[in-house]
Parts: sequence; structure tokens; C-alpha cells
Amino acid sequence: MIRLLSLACCLVAALPVLAAEIKTRDRRSGFDFMTPSSQDMQRDDMLNPGMLWVLEGEALWQQQAANAPSCAGCHGDAKDSMRGAAARYPAFNDRLNRPINLQQRINLCRSENQQQPAFEPESRPLLALSAFIGAQSRGLPIAPPEDARLAPHLENGRQFFKTPMGQLGLSCAQCHDDNWGGRLAGAPIPQAHPTGYPIYRLEWQTLGSLQRRLRNCLTGIRAEPFDWDAPEMVELELYLMKRAAGMNIETPAVRP
Repeated sequence: MIRLLSLACCLVAALPVLAAEIKTRDRRSGFDFMTPSSQDMQRDDMLNPGMLWVLEGEALWQQQAANAPSCAGCHGDAKDSMRGAAARYPAFNDRLNRPINLQQRINLCRSENQQQPAFEPESRPLLALSAFIGAQSRGLPIAPPEDARLAPHLENGRQFFKTPMGQLGLSCAQCHDDNWGGRLAGAPIPQAHPTGYPIYRLEWQTLGSLQRRLRNCLTGIRAEPFDWDAPEMVELELYLMKRAAGMNIETPAVRP
């Protein structure tokens, strides 16, 4: 499988680089590239495996830490207080003086307001809370904040997306802007819009974050992945969300 993926990547790399961003009218969710059975799995909450994490996140939302309030103790009913939150991240954090994503915001709340250790990257409780909060925005359009402080970080993310890297010399744009709808190792190439994270990938047989998916892509082109929550990863996430502005949140999405 790895050799086949490498060969397919080389074939994509040999295609002309058009460097053309997808027009708004042509944008499509990864949902549109799935088989009808996978689409049905996402549509039906009784079939969607990601809903197990949403239910766990709901329990964690109510769970009180030692000598500290629960998430609900500060924010109340998530259906109201968290509606639209996932659609607005990454956002600029004043104390850190840089953008942070939703999972980083959860960990900051945990360490600063609950005096608890931060969750480990990709840990089940962090994914569960992210999925629960994300699910409160299902059906709402992605709406990145209009914040001038984000401008240089957004540009960094744009450059990351368009820069060839790794031993295969591929950029994100070569696959997801220039060759979407084609096939890579037998699988359709989507447009890389982050509409449903954290998502349940059938390949993983578990829920995973956008950063996990990005790290997989970097490994696939034989580039060294950045550390979890590295500024470069958050800047790329910021650009991807800006690129998908107006598309609806699907969390928790299902993907092949």
C-alpha cells in the first residue's frame, strides 16, 4: 500500500502545477466524494460512530474537576453558549499573541480555569470535548473571525498550502486545488475543506483531529511532520478554514 501511494503521489507530482484556487461556486465538501453508504452513515446519528465521542464530550462538559467548576459551570448549556464557536476557530489569543485552534482553547480553559493538566494531543477526552462543541455548530457556516492580527498568520498558512515539500516535492495545492476529483491510490482526491473535524475516518477506525490528518498528508509526501499544535500547523488550519468560509459545519463527519 505504501509503495502504491508513493507511486500515485509521483504521478500527481508529474501533472502541471496550475496554482489555481477553487472558485466559491465550485467548492465541495469531502462528503460529496463519498459513497452513498458512507454518506448515510454520516447523516444518521444512530449510525455515525463519531456520535459516541459527542456523547462522551457531553458527559465531560458536565463533569466537575476537583475544586474547580465544570465546563457547564462557566458556560452553561452548550447548545446556546457553544453554538457557532467551532465555526470561528482558529482565533487570535491575546495572552499567547498568536492564533489558537479549538482544541488549544479547550486546554487553556482546562489549565487556567479548572487548574487541571492539559489533555494530551489526540487524547480521547480532548477529541470528545472537541466533537461535542463542534456538534453544536452543525449546519452553521464556517465564519473565520475578521481580525487584522490574523492577517500575517493567514498568509503563512496560504504559503504553506502552496509550497512544495518533502521528498516527493508536492504541495497541498497540487492535490487539492489543481487535481481534486482525480484519484490517488484508488481514492478520490477531495478539496481539503475542514468542514467536519474532528472526523471519524473508516481508515483509522476512530475519531481524529485535523492535525492528525495534516500530519498523515505530510508523511505521505515524505515530509517530516510538525509537532502537535506547532504554530505552522495552526496557521495552515487557519488558512483552510478561511478557504472554506461559508461552507457548513458537519462535525462529527465521516470519511473513508
